[in-house]
Amino acid sequence: MAHLAVSVSWLGLTLCLLALGVTGATSGSAAAAAAAYRSMKVCGDWLLPPLALSTFATGLVLALGTPWGLARYRWVYLKFWLTLGAAAASLLVFRGSVNAAAADVAAGQAVSDPASLVAPPVVSGSLYLFMTAISVLKPWGPTRRGRRMGGRRVPAPAGEGR
Repeated sequence: MAHLAVSVSWLGLTLCLLALGVTGATSGSAAAAAAAYRSMKVCGDWLLPPLALSTFATGLVLALGTPWGLARYRWVYLKFWLTLGAAAASLLVFRGSVNAAAADVAAGQAVSDPASLVAPPVVSGSLYLFMTAISVLKPWGPTRRGRRMGGRRVPAPAGEGR
């Protein structure tokens, strides 16, 4: 339940960052663009790190503490690496772009590359939706390690789909 809550929160934050990035890039008003970039900085500083890290940590706990395992099924293994990459990119690269844009507007300058604040949320939002889909569909079967361990499809708990 915790993993679902923080994962959906991370997706929601990404959609908010996308809306703010689009507002900053397309607004005809320097004041509206500045407000959008300052808002992105607040979200990037206060919400993004705990949500990204909590999503990764709760996913890791679920992978290690359930029959799905971390490296027994391809979809779980892929989600692990995609989440790790998305968290690293969000925290190390995207936040830097947001901080630079906020510094530019604080100094009274125009943001040099507004598209750099729109593209990352589009990519990460698409990635999160893809990971949600493979969580539901559970494609591709067991890994080599999973087959050695007797990798059979783990039945869904009563009352759930797959």
